Amino acid sequence: MALTSRKPRLTEPLVRENGELRPATWDEALTRVVDGFSAVRHTKGGDGFAVFSCSKSTNEMNYAAQKFARTVLETNNIDSCNRT
Repeated sequence: MALTSRKPRLTEPLVRENGELRPATWDEALTRVVDGFSAVRHTKGGDGFAVFSCSKSTNEMNYAAQKFARTVLETNNIDSCNRT
């Protein structure tokens, strides 16, 4: 049985403007991400961030996630579902 009701994949970034999503350039989308992260860091510091990684990822990917959290986001709020 073929899946014909699948939605098409996104081919460009979308940004929310006035409550609606609209297409944007990669530069605009990434600039919004940087601005949002900067605003959180300015108001809450590293405690404004948390990272959750997956136990099914490789050790290298989990290491990269914790390194990103600790050095870039300056947070120790990192966890994974390795206990389950």
